[in-house]
Amino acid sequence: MGDDRLAKIRQRAYEIWEREGRLFGNHDRHWQQAEAEIDREAALPQTAGEIASADILTVEELAVRTGISGDEAQELIDRLGSDRAAIEQAARSLKAKRRG
Repeated sequence: MGDDRLAKIRQRAYEIWEREGRLFGNHDRHWQQAEAEIDREAALPQTAGEIASADILTVEELAVRTGISGDEAQELIDRLGSDRAAIEQAARSLKAKRRG
């Protein structure tokens, strides 16, 4: 594993841990989620070193903006692909179901 990739995964896992309330005991899940996100981002088309579309929705962005967990955000993105409107609607519905 390259040092740069490892550093990115470590940083992302830390961000996930912080976002989820800094609770201990989920290190492996945070690491695996971070690794999947970093690998998925690395596989995206690149244009002059930048991601080709600024409209790509990240797991972390969706989770923070909608108040769902990182795992829930990942599942929605995996299931609904690149349909940003559908993903965000599903996230809002998921959060509403938990409240009701």
